[in-house]
Amino acid sequence: MTTPFDEDHHKRRSMFAGLRASFFTGLIVIAPVAFTIWLLWSFIGWVDGFVMPFVPNNYHPEQLINRWLGRTRGTEDWIGVNIRGVGVFVFFFFTIFVGWLAKGLLGRSLIRYAEGLLERVPVVRSIYNGVKQIAETIFAQSERSFEKACLIEYPRKGIWAIGFVSIAAKGEIAAKADADGDMMSIFLPTTPNPTSGFLLFVPRADVIELDMTVEDAAKLVISAGLVYPNPKDPSKQVQNGAKNGG
Repeated sequence: MTTPFDEDHHKRRSMFAGLRASFFTGLIVIAPVAFTIWLLWSFIGWVDGFVMPFVPNNYHPEQLINRWLGRTRGTEDWIGVNIRGVGVFVFFFFTIFVGWLAKGLLGRSLIRYAEGLLERVPVVRSIYNGVKQIAETIFAQSERSFEKACLIEYPRKGIWAIGFVSIAAKGEIAAKADADGDMMSIFLPTTPNPTSGFLLFVPRADVIELDMTVEDAAKLVISAGLVYPNPKDPSKQVQNGAKNGG
């Protein structure tokens, strides 16, 4: 027999469950946006804090605005200004200028001279060469990116992992590897951080190339298998367990 007390208790439980579901739904919507804004805001602040000390004080926004208004520091009419993002623009245009300068004969000569000086310092030489290789790999436009996503059996037969095809193995690796046929360089990313991983040299016959794009494969790795690419509409992702195109 159902009493009025039981009905009220059931309604309260249903209302609480609805509020909890709405809260988590809102959290799913808000959290990525809030985290992205916070990350960008923090990054801009970090760049400003690094760049602005190198900018002469007379050219800071606060000085320029007050000078334009004819106001003197230390007086009551002085306006305190803190414009976030100025350092980002300064760094952006300074980097463009350095890149333009480095393409010229004078710039190349200065770079060779500076590198020659750094090569004479043992510890500094190692740090500089390592950072230079990383920067050239990440930022150089001439570098090739990953070509395709693939499946390989790793860490043993019967267990499959997603990898990214780099290039065919060359040089000493290809010559001394005891394998039938060509070898391929495969980057095996880790979850949920695909920027770290392992470099594997795998026989071409053991590599299964996928139709999904490298970006979709990266999303699959980052989400730990929760988000699959949608073969019907690549712009829409499919949650694990949902039907494609649904």
